[in-house]
Amino acid sequence: MTDPDTAGSVPAPPPPQRTVVRSPYSDGEWHRLHPLTPLLRGGLTLLVIIGVIVANLRERLVEWVFPVFTDLPPGAIPPDPVDFLLANNLILIAAAAALVVLIVLLVLFRLSWRFHTLRIGEDDVEVRSGVLFRTHRRAPLDRVQGVNLTRPMLARLLGLAKLEVVGAGLDANVKLEYLSGKDAEAIRGDILRLASGRRLAEARADSGGRSSLARQAAAAVGSGLQGFVEGEDLSDAEPESIVRLPFGRLVASRVLSGSTLVLIAFVVGIVVAASVSTLWLLFTVVPMFLAFGAYYVRSIARGLRYSIAPTVDGVRVTFGLFTTVSEVVPPGRVHAIEVRQPLMWRPFGWWTISVNRLSGRSSTDTSNDQLAAVLPIGTRDDVERVLRILAPGLSVDEWTLLFRDGILGPVDDDPYVTTPKRARWLRPLSWRRNGALLTTDALLLRRGWVWRSLSVVPLARLQSIGLHQGPLARATGTATLVAHVIAGTVQTSVGVLDRDDALTLFERTARAGVDAAAIDRTHRWAG
Repeated sequence: MTDPDTAGSVPAPPPPQRTVVRSPYSDGEWHRLHPLTPLLRGGLTLLVIIGVIVANLRERLVEWVFPVFTDLPPGAIPPDPVDFLLANNLILIAAAAALVVLIVLLVLFRLSWRFHTLRIGEDDVEVRSGVLFRTHRRAPLDRVQGVNLTRPMLARLLGLAKLEVVGAGLDANVKLEYLSGKDAEAIRGDILRLASGRRLAEARADSGGRSSLARQAAAAVGSGLQGFVEGEDLSDAEPESIVRLPFGRLVASRVLSGSTLVLIAFVVGIVVAASVSTLWLLFTVVPMFLAFGAYYVRSIARGLRYSIAPTVDGVRVTFGLFTTVSEVVPPGRVHAIEVRQPLMWRPFGWWTISVNRLSGRSSTDTSNDQLAAVLPIGTRDDVERVLRILAPGLSVDEWTLLFRDGILGPVDDDPYVTTPKRARWLRPLSWRRNGALLTTDALLLRRGWVWRSLSVVPLARLQSIGLHQGPLARATGTATLVAHVIAGTVQTSVGVLDRDDALTLFERTARAGVDAAAIDRTHRWAG
């Protein structure tokens, strides 16, 4: 029999499926960042203050470190602010002023920490900061393009890291700085899972409550020092890299680069100029060699600790010795791929791969170029492995067109549209490699002989296609084909193509791009 109290009632709908989260920060409530955040964010100001003090007390510091200088005659060491304070009995006033400044700084740091909060909800990631001038940044989860994890040198020593939620648009990123290393890894995983379209799961209770600020700081320093010695602990988040980058190959690739040729040219010029005059060498040689040395050290250090691997959230790229950056490129966020080979790398069979993808940074941000190279240097096998995870949808036939005919080509039966005979004088070295080809899923653009390159533009990511023709191109019956995608380091145009062939390719690409965008689902995570 039916219970009269429940007859006709509608069963309650099941609770919505929730995504399991690993961090207590991902409960939809406002949380403060790590207590050491003000120290790291205001560290530059402290360094400037310390620098000013050292600059004004350098003679006295030398005297304290090397007591032998105390035997110098009067006047050998010029007076400093300490002498002035002692001579005018102002030492107590100066100490009180220094104490007041220190207290003010501590109060400002404390207020900065209290007013700097973050919230990870079901729909967005928000950060509020500022005491007098408030700032509120918000990143909708449905517009998240990825989450980058960065560990600067000092932050790593303290066991901290910062996250950057990449948004869709210029200067749209939301930065979470700083968090403990474990919290940063857990929060990144939570944001990626939430952004994939699955909802927030059971909020993990904050067992035991929050510890005191002093205990958090001490624990962070201890774990940071241990982690710096033992290396990064990414056991549950960092899969094994599909590419190994030997140190010798990395150093050799930087030596065999265009910068080395510029350095050699400078050295030759200096040797020639030194035979005439040497007065200017002191002001040019030393800074120049310091700049080149810093460039080589920075570029080599950036390639150390490199790894790239596919994950459920996308392609993860990690690099950097001093400042370690871990970037996740979600599925379908790669808008263009370029495989490039300088002339001096050709005997060794080395290549580099760069991509264009939404970074959420302004166009003037120099770190965009650093994040563009997903493979600093690799062999043919390395290139194949990386391309297969960046463009997993390529068929066997397309792979042949890409690698054999595009990267290594041209071959005898070249399928690419290339430069016509009447215009070969415009590309005297690269007219055979200069070409374009439309496949089922991508537009392939091949260029260069000294610097060989092949650009792969997925049709589903193509924003528009253009055809350009200047006066010289009209005279020679040629045109330039341009694929418009997200701006970046990848070159997405090829010139000096036959005008009729370029026009046909233009029309076919336009239609194929519309069809590919209509059926594309690669930009969505599996949910």
